[in-house]
Parts: sequence; C-alpha cells; structure tokens
Amino acid sequence: MPKPESFPIEKIFVPTKQKKAIKPETVAEIAESMLDIGQQEPISVRLDGDRLVLVEGLHRLEACKALGETTILGVLVPAELAQPKPQLAERPEVEAERVKMARLKQLRLEKEAAEASTAALKSAGATEAARTRPTKGVRDTPKASPGRTAGSARQSLSDWITQQKGSGGRY
Repeated sequence: MPKPESFPIEKIFVPTKQKKAIKPETVAEIAESMLDIGQQEPISVRLDGDRLVLVEGLHRLEACKALGETTILGVLVPAELAQPKPQLAERPEVEAERVKMARLKQLRLEKEAAEASTAALKSAGATEAARTRPTKGVRDTPKASPGRTAGSARQSLSDWITQQKGSGGRY
C-alpha cells in the first residue's frame, strides 16, 4: 500500500454522485473523533489531469473541512484501481436478495408475455370463427333439402317443386 501523504483540501474534487451521499451526523461523529485522536484512516484520491478526484473518504474529507483544516492525509491511487469499494455487494444476503428480485421480475415478465400471447390467440380464434360461420340463410346441413344433395345435378325450379310435393316437403 502506498504511503499516506498530505493533500490540499481545496484541490480535491468530489464527484456529484458522492456529494449526494453525505450524512451530516456521520460527518459530526468523525469530526469529534478527529478532535480527540486525529485522522486514523487516509482518504483515497486519484489524479485527473491537474486535479485530484476523491475515490473514497467523503465523510473524512467533510469532517476536515468542518474543522477548518487546509490539508488532509490521503493515498494517491492509480486510475485503474480507483473503483470505489462496493458497500452492499459484500454481504451475501444482499446479493441473494438481488438475485431473487431479478428472478421474480423475469418470472413476472414471462407470465405477462404468456397472458398476452393467450389473449392474442383467443382474439385470432374468435375472428377466424366469425369468418367461417355460414352466411344468413345458407344451411350448413346436407339434409336440408332431399332433392339437393352434394352429388345431385342442377335441376329446374319446376322439377324441384314436383319433387318436393312428392316427398311431402315444403316449398
């Protein structure tokens, strides 16, 4: 680990995402501790052009500012290693909960897709059934008129009436 050195506080840039995470009560506790025993843990900074960017130690930096310090102990880390430490991913139960929630989301999306597919099929089936229904006045049973079967040849109207009278059918 590199040796801690003193950095001017005004030259340290704090990214906006980190600024949003400031907890005033934590800053106050660290400031009190620094008054009693001094800074125990150095902050981590990286070079970005001619400025220093805070990597880790936001509350320690804010505590030093609150105490009126002009410098702070820190360690210069290379940009490749300047990834902030994951806070929640270290605990296995948090990772397990994240995996569980991702799985539940996947199952919900699959269920919604299946329901949408079923609804689309039902809708398409109803449309198809409406298309295959016989038109009004057309009979769909072959026994509708004994003289008119699928294989019979066309006959004249008078022949058909004669046939209907002979078989007792209506005309």
